Amino acid sequence: MPVLMTINGIQTQVRPGDLLFDQAERVGVRVPTSCQKSGKCKECVVEVNGGMDLLSPPTEAEKHLKGNFRLACQCRVIADQGQIRCHTMRRGQMRIERHALGLPTSGRPIPLDPCVTRDGDRILIDGVEIERSTGPIHGIALDLGTTTVVLRLFDLETGEMIADASFENPQRFGGSDVMSRIRYDTEHGGKLLMRTLAGYLSHVIEAFPVDPRSIYEVVVVGNSTMRDLFFRQSVYSIGQHPYRSITEIEMMQGKRSSTSLSDTGRRCLLPIHPRARVWGAPIISGHVGADAAACMLAVDLAHEERLVAIMDIGTNTELIVGNRHRILAASCPAGPAFEGGAIACGMPGLDGAIEDVSMNGDGTFRLGVIGNGPPQGICGSGLVDLLAELLRTGRMNPMGRFEDGLDRVVLDAQHGIYFLESDVNELAQAKAANAAGLQIVFSNYGIDFDDVEVFYLAGGFGKHLKIESSKRIGLIPNIDDSKIVQVGNAAIEGACIALLSKTKRQELEQLVKRVEHCRLETHPRFFDYFVEGCQFKPLETARAHVAG
Repeated sequence: MPVLMTINGIQTQVRPGDLLFDQAERVGVRVPTSCQKSGKCKECVVEVNGGMDLLSPPTEAEKHLKGNFRLACQCRVIADQGQIRCHTMRRGQMRIERHALGLPTSGRPIPLDPCVTRDGDRILIDGVEIERSTGPIHGIALDLGTTTVVLRLFDLETGEMIADASFENPQRFGGSDVMSRIRYDTEHGGKLLMRTLAGYLSHVIEAFPVDPRSIYEVVVVGNSTMRDLFFRQSVYSIGQHPYRSITEIEMMQGKRSSTSLSDTGRRCLLPIHPRARVWGAPIISGHVGADAAACMLAVDLAHEERLVAIMDIGTNTELIVGNRHRILAASCPAGPAFEGGAIACGMPGLDGAIEDVSMNGDGTFRLGVIGNGPPQGICGSGLVDLLAELLRTGRMNPMGRFEDGLDRVVLDAQHGIYFLESDVNELAQAKAANAAGLQIVFSNYGIDFDDVEVFYLAGGFGKHLKIESSKRIGLIPNIDDSKIVQVGNAAIEGACIALLSKTKRQELEQLVKRVEHCRLETHPRFFDYFVEGCQFKPLETARAHVAG
């Protein structure tokens, strides 16, 4: 009986001696590489979910990898029977389109005044010439998520978006959460996390329908760790109490006037113009990073009179409450569960992910899959639906225990997609961190959940959530549906605004300095809120805990 290998959901028979990389390419799975399979570029990372013992031992080129991760160019099949399940770092479909930018900015027009301009054949950044060319001027907005990376390519002279792309963050081999990556980067030399990500970014940029050298600026947003890793800053201090970026520490010491960062395309290892500017947006404080700052820009919080909340659910959930008069922000250490991490059949919200789950009367499931192909796993919105359906039908109790005595729920037997009771525990803890953050921030502001006029659910995950399911399990407050606005990836929208408008970029620099940072870990009731939040029940009120 030959070895059966399943890679990215595609099955094929393999033989002893076969190289994983070659067999993936044989069935049409593209594996990133820049070194022709020599093991030097570290880009061909695959996660092996089953059959690791059927593969050759790790080589010297793989000594930086831990757990289930291997380099496809280094591992060969050594058995003559069994099953191997693995996948590359997944990539979303690239969309080629041209349209103007549209954002929820209270009706205020976004001024098109990019930092990159033209004077005849002179290309200027903030008035300084970096190139002579009569060709087009392009820029990229980049959201470095812990789990998913999103890019948007713009024509900086017209403000039109030309293309966008997304892919699974390949830095997962260093851990699925920011604290693991901080530890990895601290213990391993060579900036492997940054170099691997730069390799993946380079492949995407080179696939865009423009000359990469016509890209003269990149605006980068992400949580404090993701941003600082990309700019090759030490992230050690972010992982130690009181959890501050080196830029925040230097600003407190008077060594810098902003927490924003800047470097060149060449130093960032990107195939854009070598003198292009790569600008990292300012962070707020601690783990509340440049992605949270970009969210504020996207919803025009600097000019907002209404009391609003922004919740960007992810590995580090950003929570912002306020208006132009007062703003509170917190980072909730949710972990990767709601982005598919630490879940047996979990995956990011890319093609092949189950994103919609409903239960039939006979106990079977109706599944919606991104891309309408065969399911490869289940992403965050699908997990929320599944939890809500199990709760609604009594197959799971509010404590997260399956009532039928089994340890798993099978969603798709044909494709091996299932959900474990241990997965519920991971999701309960992720949800509890978010619930505790909500309780503390609203309490510190002195308001109840119902007092907000608009509750923005941000992020690619938040955009696809079913509100009813989210409220049933207590992921978001149980407020009137009319107040909840799903705005999609507000962080990338904010990055786009900063790319296209110097005026709005300067506004952001001032706005972040006014935000009050709520440190959840120092709040005396954090643990109480966390324990209560582990239960799957509606999150009704914060009024009992309002500060006097």
